[in-house]
Amino acid sequence: MSEPAPPLRLAAVERHYRTEAGELPVLQGADLTLEAGEIVALVAPSGTGKSTLLHLAGLLERPDAGEVFIAGQAAGTLSDDARTAIRRNSIGFVYQFHHLLPEFTALENVLLPQMAAGVARAAAEARAHTLLAAFGLTGREHHRPGRLSGGEQQRVAIARALANAPRILLADEPTGNLDVGTSGRVFAELLDAVRNHGVAALIATHNPELAARMDRVVTLRDGHVVAG
Repeated sequence: MSEPAPPLRLAAVERHYRTEAGELPVLQGADLTLEAGEIVALVAPSGTGKSTLLHLAGLLERPDAGEVFIAGQAAGTLSDDARTAIRRNSIGFVYQFHHLLPEFTALENVLLPQMAAGVARAAAEARAHTLLAAFGLTGREHHRPGRLSGGEQQRVAIARALANAPRILLADEPTGNLDVGTSGRVFAELLDAVRNHGVAALIATHNPELAARMDRVVTLRDGHVVAG
């Protein structure tokens, strides 16, 4: 039997932006493969294309050249609806700022993405309880984000990202808005959750100590992905 396709593969991806000064090349033939259960740190200076790479990997942007493969499926020419379906079912996102819906409780923030994907409410609620408990939030499920600490809010955001059992987790400075102590604890919980779920994760961070806890480190140089 052939080996399953990796959850994420970027092949010779290029991305350029038009500016008043002319065309700005950001990615120029970037290649990256993530295997199931692998956690990769993306450590690169600001302005080198880190967010662009994450946006392309998450199908939030289309490459100007090259291709993004999700579990072996080329996504570049898919319709917007098809790309949205892949994002909803196969990709989880965690950002520096939690972006929780303030009018909903922690539990509701985690079950809503599941219901949007067609999961029955009872099953969605059960999974939300399980995920929140795994992040130490038992007893906080019915609190709205405004009543949670920064670390608790980010734990809810990570639980939400994992709610639909994604193949891929993309995180952009997921603990960058937390103090050092809270950052370390939340990051450890994130790593444990990703490993336990066998998710392929690409995590952008400026923190070398956090990067060293991942399986490997990559950076961006002259528009290419290279070993860190």
